[in-house]
Amino acid sequence: MEWETVIGLETHAQLSTVSKIFSGASTAFGAAPNTQACGVDIALPGVLPVINRGAVERAIRFGLAANGKRADNICRRSVFARKNYFYPDLPKGYQISQYELPIVSGGSVSIVTRSGEKIIRLTRAHLEEDAGKSLHEDFQGMSGIDLNRAGTPLLEIVSEPDMRSAEEAVAYAKALHALVRWIGICDGNMQEGSFRCDANVSVRRPGGPLGTRREIKNLNSFRFLQQAIEYEVQWQIDVIEGGGTIGQATVLFDADSGKTREMRSKEDAHDYRYFPDPDLLPLEVSDVWIDEVRAAIGELPGERKKRFQESMALSEYDAGVLTNDRETGDYFEGVIGASLASGEARDRADFKLCANWVINEVLAKRNADNLPPWQFAVSDDTLGYMLGLLRNGDISARTTKDLFAEFWEASRAKKFSVQGGSKSMVDELIASRGLKQVSDTAEIESIIDQVLLANPKSVEEFRAGREKAFNALVGQAMKATKGKGNPATINGILRRRLGA
Repeated sequence: MEWETVIGLETHAQLSTVSKIFSGASTAFGAAPNTQACGVDIALPGVLPVINRGAVERAIRFGLAANGKRADNICRRSVFARKNYFYPDLPKGYQISQYELPIVSGGSVSIVTRSGEKIIRLTRAHLEEDAGKSLHEDFQGMSGIDLNRAGTPLLEIVSEPDMRSAEEAVAYAKALHALVRWIGICDGNMQEGSFRCDANVSVRRPGGPLGTRREIKNLNSFRFLQQAIEYEVQWQIDVIEGGGTIGQATVLFDADSGKTREMRSKEDAHDYRYFPDPDLLPLEVSDVWIDEVRAAIGELPGERKKRFQESMALSEYDAGVLTNDRETGDYFEGVIGASLASGEARDRADFKLCANWVINEVLAKRNADNLPPWQFAVSDDTLGYMLGLLRNGDISARTTKDLFAEFWEASRAKKFSVQGGSKSMVDELIASRGLKQVSDTAEIESIIDQVLLANPKSVEEFRAGREKAFNALVGQAMKATKGKGNPATINGILRRRLGA
């Protein structure tokens, strides 16, 4: 029996302001419980909220970034509302959010999966405050309340139910994660709760009406997001095929068991009794402000990817990997700049060489060491300098790899006073170890003449059509140069000498 999965995500991105959305209390992570909650956050009588301009600016930035820098999805007038519900870590008894008039309406995010590219539409993005946190450990059977997070600024980004598999949902979450980090509105730290997803999941017959959805709350890793959706989809199918019905509910994902479990029946909007917050005026955003934010955004991921493809002739795959996050793209361009002398012409081979090294060596090392996107153990100018030496035939590919690996490990072990070493350190190692490659054509020609005289049998075999004999002659020439001969130069001169 065939079923279709329908998924929409609600993503909470903690905005990168130093203070909370309606108060001056700090948003820094890791403070002792209840040390960063002021009178506004804990709802003392008589206190009034004041909107954080920085939070609004970040919401505008997201709206522009999710809409090709066009501003038609940014509401010039939005309203804050009170979302009423009771929970121990919600001091006011309501959450200040936006309901009928959010600051951003519409937009889209592009994803790439094994099936190709797909556009995921956004319903809205609205500003709201976070609640506190209930703590259930080390309290001798009781629960504790930490209000440090209360009032932390969030941008809740709601997608349309456009995703049809866990793979698409993860691809969307990763693309959104990369975007909010790229434009600098959220640090994306999922372990600290800065970026978390709620997945609305249902199943239906292909092309049929939407099924009843269940919302999986607070998924703070891409792996958990995929596991939770896959389990929930199969659970819903099993229930329906077993003659049961799906009830609208909020569920939690247990990472240890790999299963979802119902927490409570799912509320509808009317259950929250939304009404405009009388303590906050409507939020008005001017075109002048929007233009100022747009001017400061800079190049977006799609724009940089297109530039890498068009101006550097990189493949769609290479350009995509190099623009997965802003730091990798910046690092790649730094490597390019350092690999060529000032004013030297760049060609496709230079860009491809640098791209291959960043993708196959640098990112592989970064992922293996589980480093964050902004950390590179070898600096871009050091790697670029090495690649310039490789490109000019001063060192071999093997030497370049060995030097890179040595610098990376030494930097990780904190043996360098600066990250990733330096150009002078590269030169010192090459000189002290005699690693400089022999590229002088006169010297190589003299060596090849001696090799040909000493190996007449191999010469005869090559001229008789045996290509292996040529490789043997190359090996003899490399041996004569003690492995320092430039392979390309040796090959070219040897073939010319043999009339090939």
